[in-house]
Amino acid sequence: MKLLTADEMRETDRTMIHHGVPPLVLMENAACRVVEFLEQEFAPLCDHRILVICGKGNNGGDGLAVARQLRMRSTPARLWVVLTADRDGLSDDAAANLKIFEMCRGNHVVREMTPEMYGATIVIDALLGTGLTGPAKAPASDWIARINRDWPFAKKVAIDLPSGMSSDRAASPGETVLADYTVTFTAPKIGMVQWPNCERTGKLMVGNIGCPGSWLEDVTPIHLSEPVEFKHLFAARKQESNKGSYGHVLVIGGAEGKTGAAEMTGLAALRIGAGLVTVSSRGQMRTPELMTETPPSFDRKTVVALGPGIGTDSVIQENVRAWFRDCPLPMVVDADGLNALAAGPAWDRPGSMRVLTPHPGEMARLTGTTVQQVQADRLAIARHFASERGVVLVLKGNRTVIAFPDGRAWINPTGSPAMATAGTGDVLTGLVAGLIAQHPDDIALCVVAAVWLHGRCGELCGGPLIATDLLNHLREAIGEAGS
Repeated sequence: MKLLTADEMRETDRTMIHHGVPPLVLMENAACRVVEFLEQEFAPLCDHRILVICGKGNNGGDGLAVARQLRMRSTPARLWVVLTADRDGLSDDAAANLKIFEMCRGNHVVREMTPEMYGATIVIDALLGTGLTGPAKAPASDWIARINRDWPFAKKVAIDLPSGMSSDRAASPGETVLADYTVTFTAPKIGMVQWPNCERTGKLMVGNIGCPGSWLEDVTPIHLSEPVEFKHLFAARKQESNKGSYGHVLVIGGAEGKTGAAEMTGLAALRIGAGLVTVSSRGQMRTPELMTETPPSFDRKTVVALGPGIGTDSVIQENVRAWFRDCPLPMVVDADGLNALAAGPAWDRPGSMRVLTPHPGEMARLTGTTVQQVQADRLAIARHFASERGVVLVLKGNRTVIAFPDGRAWINPTGSPAMATAGTGDVLTGLVAGLIAQHPDDIALCVVAAVWLHGRCGELCGGPLIATDLLNHLREAIGEAGS
C-alpha cells in the first residue's frame, strides 16, 4: 500500500480536481467513507450520542459533511456540531459545507459546549488535517487537550488523521488527539504509520474518495507492507520438486558460546522453506536437519547469512569484511557481522545484493551517529544509507523500515514488544535468507515478506516469548499472508 506525504496528497487532490472532480464532491466522498465506517463499527447509531468538533479548514468541512450525512442517513440518538472558529474565518469549502448543513431543517452549529455534550459516546475529530506543519496553536491546541481529557469513555474517531499530528513528522505526547480510530483518504500518510504517531492513530481505515490506484504508482516510492504485495511467494509448490529447487542457505556465525545464534538462523531458514541449510560455526548443531562445514564454502550455495554470533575477534572481523566485499552471492548481514563492518574502513558498493539488518544501536555505529539521531528520523536515515551504500537496509524496531538503493522503502506494521528478547534478530536473518534462497530474483519482496512474517509471528505469540517461539507460529502467519 502506498504512503503519501502531505504535499503528495495535495497534489493528488489537485490532479483529481483538474480532471473534473469538484472539491465539494471530494469532501462528500470523504464524508461517505466516514459515515460508512461509523455505521459498521457502532451499529446501531441510533443508540449513540455523537459530537462532531470542526475546525476552520477543509478538515472541518469534512466534519460538517459527516454531520449532515449522519442526520440524513443514520439518525443518532443525539447529534451536536461544535464549530471552533468564527464563520468568517472558514475556508471556502468549509463555509460552503456549513451553508449546506444549515439549509437542512433542524441543523445548527454551536460555538460553546453545553453540559449534555459531555455525555457523547462518540467524538468525531475534524479540527485539523494534513495542512499542519508544526505543533498546533490555540485555540486548536486547547481543543485537542479537551478531546483527550473531557470524554474519557467516548470513542474518538479522527477524520483523515488525528488533529495535531503532521502527516510528515512525529508529534510529541499531548500534541495530538489520541484517536481510537482514524479514517484516512486515498492512502495512509507517512507520519501516521511511523512510531510514535502510530500509537495515537488507533485502528486505521483507508477510504477511497475517487482517486484511481494507478495514479499513485509514480507519486511516491514509500509503501506500507501488506501481504497482498508478496503473497505470490507462498503459492503452492509444483508437484515435481526437490530440495535443490528451493535454494541452499549458508549461515556463517556461531563463535564459541554463541552457537545458538547461528543455529536459530539456520532453523528459521529451514522453517520458511529453504531446501538446504549449512551452518559454519564452532559448535555442534542440535537440529538434525542442519548440515555443517568448516571452513565455509560458497560453492553450490544460493545465499549467505553472515554474522549471527560470529564474535568480535579481530581475525574474524577481517574475514567478515573480506566475505562481504568478495562473496558473489546475495548476503544477509546481522549482529557481529554489522559490528565488523562498522569497525573497518568504508566499503565500496558490493557487486551482489547485501541486506543489512541493524537495530538502532548497530545503525548508530554504522553511521557514526547516536541512537537518538537514528530514532529521530528513521525513514530518512535508512533511505539515505541504502542509497549511498548500495545495500538493502532493514532498520529494526517499532515499525521496522526497509529501504532499497533505488529509493523505495517499506514501513512494516507488524510486531510486538514481546519480541525484545535475545535471538529474535537471528530468526529474522534466517527468514530473510530462507526466502531469498527460494526466490533469488525477487529479493526486495522477500525482505518485505520476511519482516512482515517475523512481526506477525510475534503478535501471534502474545505475551513473554523466547526467539524460537516465533517459529511455532510461522505456518499460521504464512497462511494469513498467502490467503
